[in-house]
Amino acid sequence: MFSNKTCLAEEETNESTEAIKELGQIQVPEVTERIFCLPIIGQIEGHQMLPAQTKTTKYEHLIPQLLAVEQNPKVEGVLVILNTAGGDVEAGLAIAEMLSSLSKPSVSLVLGGGHSIGIPIAVSCSKSLIAPTGTMTVHPIRYTGLVINGHQQFDYLRKMQERIDQFIYSHSQISKERLEKLMFQTGELAQDIGTILIGQEAVDAGLIQVVGGVREAFKELNSLITPT
Repeated sequence: MFSNKTCLAEEETNESTEAIKELGQIQVPEVTERIFCLPIIGQIEGHQMLPAQTKTTKYEHLIPQLLAVEQNPKVEGVLVILNTAGGDVEAGLAIAEMLSSLSKPSVSLVLGGGHSIGIPIAVSCSKSLIAPTGTMTVHPIRYTGLVINGHQQFDYLRKMQERIDQFIYSHSQISKERLEKLMFQTGELAQDIGTILIGQEAVDAGLIQVVGGVREAFKELNSLITPT
């Protein structure tokens, strides 16, 4: 005979299993830490699922976490760790918009890479850092799908690019002219146009604010939480 405790335990296990399957985590986070760490690793997956062998960060996993952070009075700041090759443009821009609209201070740290649509995410926080060996690839939107109508498709891509550019230079110190120059530079990428910025170069360009690592990122975030 099963007791009520056994039935409740089974229900909790089933709920946890379903949450793992649907959200990729044990539960929608009930955050208790003072600082919440949000890793964005691999490619950002949006409306289309990427192959199983591709390391991804699913934007539907991040949205409930950020909502939980905003509503939880115990959380005082957010640390975003970036090592991403980019990915879905609309999903990445949505994450960046959510981070920039948080009422709590946030710090981003680019480790490894913060490429493509990872750039708006990196600049969306209150303070941005990049590791000395961290890299950022600045390039225009790429489109690899079926083009049904060339003119309309071009207009859509142009408007999407304008949205991304506007977000980047309104949340960083880079000018529109400088951003476009980096984006359309030829000769640096073998099969593409664009520019690779490493560490201090990203700071000099005005995209990122400071070169540093984990220690510096926590120091910056703590200073934003408790101003001196």
